[in-house]
Amino acid sequence: MLKEFDAVSLLQWHDAQLDDPCLAAPADSVLWRWVEANHRHNHLLWDEEDRARRTDAGSAAIAASKRLIDRHNQLRNDAVEAIDEALLAQLDGVVPQPGARLSSETAGAMIDRLSILALKIFHMRAQTRRTEAGAEHVSACLARLQRLVLQRHDLACCLDRLLAEVANGHAYFKIYRQFKMYNDPALNPWLYGAAPGRDRSGTAP
Repeated sequence: MLKEFDAVSLLQWHDAQLDDPCLAAPADSVLWRWVEANHRHNHLLWDEEDRARRTDAGSAAIAASKRLIDRHNQLRNDAVEAIDEALLAQLDGVVPQPGARLSSETAGAMIDRLSILALKIFHMRAQTRRTEAGAEHVSACLARLQRLVLQRHDLACCLDRLLAEVANGHAYFKIYRQFKMYNDPALNPWLYGAAPGRDRSGTAP
């Protein structure tokens, strides 16, 4: 069975950590360490995505942001896979019952989506507090905030249901590797020199 983990605890910690980035995870476990890493890299990724869209920065600064975005995105996805591994390790010994359903989305992927929704709620709430933005902007953002909160609630319920069904053998999920090919020098043709249109020196025409 799962220890010290449920959707309510996850949502509360996601929100609290955005208010205090130094906040420790609720439990010192492999699972929570990877949950923390996933949320941290989603937070850094969000900030870098905003920074990359500046109109007052040169191409070198934007390129540097793009590389950081790729790095945080890779580490975020690595954490998702590690979350799934940690969850399945806690559920080791549970045998899926005949007819158990396969969930196409893993628990780690759902936890990642909940992290992103926490960030959306955090930043949308900030928009509702902008006194200089005007009533129409605030009203639109309040409506969006309500939808985001409902979406997160629904997803959290789905996560708890999946974990409960996996624990009693009624469902199961597999670890799916992301294989981010663009980050791999052995798989990205622009990195190993075989991209279409390149000459033998590796430069584009």
